[in-house]
Amino acid sequence: MPVHRPGSARRTLSALIGILAALLTAAFVLPGPAFADQGSSKAIPHPEDDWAGSQILKHEGGSMSGGEPPGLLATVEGVDVSSHQGNVAWSTLWSSGVRFAYVKATEGTSYTNPYFSQQYTGSYNVGMIRGAYHFALPDNSSGAAQANYFVDHGGGWSKDGKTLPGALDMEYNPYGATCYGKSANAMVSWIKDFTGTYKSRTGRDPVIYTSTSWWKSCTGNSAAFGGINPLWIPRYGSSVGELPAGWGFHTIWQYTSTGPTVGDHDKFNGAMDRLTALATG
Repeated sequence: MPVHRPGSARRTLSALIGILAALLTAAFVLPGPAFADQGSSKAIPHPEDDWAGSQILKHEGGSMSGGEPPGLLATVEGVDVSSHQGNVAWSTLWSSGVRFAYVKATEGTSYTNPYFSQQYTGSYNVGMIRGAYHFALPDNSSGAAQANYFVDHGGGWSKDGKTLPGALDMEYNPYGATCYGKSANAMVSWIKDFTGTYKSRTGRDPVIYTSTSWWKSCTGNSAAFGGINPLWIPRYGSSVGELPAGWGFHTIWQYTSTGPTVGDHDKFNGAMDRLTALATG
């Protein structure tokens, strides 16, 4: 005659309850995407169409003559490029007097410029001082995440006298709301997150590329960066005009998007020895 064992019955009942609980839990689990990592970056629809100034002409207009502004003293000619230009004729640019270049390296935390090596190394090989820039997407991921991605994918700095500090491109959102859905305070915090992380990784304060109009709209015209970060300002006309709060002078002026050989041309605000000093740190 079988012996009744109370402990065995309890274990069987406990196991049945566990199975039932697991089945009920599985029935109410939502599909994976609903639990996607909220810290992960979003997809970037068309990063090849985003470059320094790609949104400036659309939103602010400006001269399309492509001519150099008159009456400037002690300036150095430069260009900025991205995958939009493809392989660049660096020897032609050097022969025309171009002496420095900024090259788009990254956007968000998932895009790298497929022409970066040809552009970054090619400009260096003909004798130019060059640097890299990052197209910011503040609603995509944190400032620190984007700074780290930038440094890890070409945006670093070396004290060789030929490498400019990396630049942070802050301009109109090519994918939606002008200020990326952020308040002025939140935008300033995001920029500090990026610039602080970049400084900790490289030892240099990055250049900030921005227009006065965008800066006023999206940071409340913050003066927090003017005494720290060099300013690279786009304005397609005969003068730089009003600067964002905090900056008493600009370091680089993107004066046209229709220049020869490469559309985007820039003027460094100083003589060649001062450009070398910026590179050397």
